[in-house]
Amino acid sequence: MELPLIPRESGQFVAERSQDVFVEEEGVQRVAEMLYDLRHSDDLTASGWKKANPLAPAPTSDQALNWVFVVDTMNFSFWPEKETQQCEVTYKGTTYTGYMTLCAAITRAMEEGIPITDPKYFSQMTVEELGHVLRSDNETPMPMLQERHQVLTEGGRMLMEHGGSFRSFISQAGNDARRMVELIVEKIPSYRDQAIYEGRRISFYKRAQILVADFWGIMDARGEGEVINMDWLTMFADYRIPQALVHLGVLRYSDTLMQSLKKGEILPSGDRREVEIRGCSIWSVELIKNRLCKLVQERDGQTCNINSAIIDFYLWPYAKQHHKDMAHIPIHHTRSIYY
Repeated sequence: MELPLIPRESGQFVAERSQDVFVEEEGVQRVAEMLYDLRHSDDLTASGWKKANPLAPAPTSDQALNWVFVVDTMNFSFWPEKETQQCEVTYKGTTYTGYMTLCAAITRAMEEGIPITDPKYFSQMTVEELGHVLRSDNETPMPMLQERHQVLTEGGRMLMEHGGSFRSFISQAGNDARRMVELIVEKIPSYRDQAIYEGRRISFYKRAQILVADFWGIMDARGEGEVINMDWLTMFADYRIPQALVHLGVLRYSDTLMQSLKKGEILPSGDRREVEIRGCSIWSVELIKNRLCKLVQERDGQTCNINSAIIDFYLWPYAKQHHKDMAHIPIHHTRSIYY
């Protein structure tokens, strides 16, 4: 079987053939200018991930690395069937929804003495045990419990076969981001985020890339070891950032796609329109990054060290903060273990 195009090539391949999603040059330029103005802020650094996620353990312990493995392995499909029926988890007086329910649930379990970050435990845990860890405060359970159990135990078994921790597993790839993504995708089936588009096998690798970026964020916060090839990573194609990109004028949806999404149509995983939303998101962020680096070079005479992962780290909280301004732009809905 032919090897899939890597995520960056996949994004370009899709964007050049897309029928319902379009990258807008003016929006690319505008967002590059916006990020240029923020180029010296903490918002555009590797450690931004910790600020965006205060529930993560302190980066000083290897438990933090196992924590991101557990969270990133189950980091998919949090959208509710109805907006009024969100799964909720309250931790230390704050009630969380969406992705943050998962982070809060895992951190809550650790405080309760459940060894949820120990691969020896989570490789063998039962569905009922995971259901208890991920329990909601209300009637709405976290979606896809069976699938989360399957991918977590599968991932745990792989870590047990490679030294019993995420650090020992990932160390086989050296400190190379590309090799890390390739290792994760090769060894752990649930991370193989691929599709067929216009006859070509393409890849997005959303969760695998987030896992590597989170590893990088922790090591950067520790001041340990340089992770090379970080520029190989793209943005992490999900359902939240495309909405922000439409809001910012970077992406434009066709009228037919916009109407379908507004009606609440669920796009199956691998549907042409779903692939176009994700592929064009990847490619548009690549164009923003290239334009931003050109601005830094032209105006500051410096080399730009802002990569696509950092831009993603900025856009995701941006989407959360501006969700009311973007309420008129529909999020595409796809039930999938990939995002």
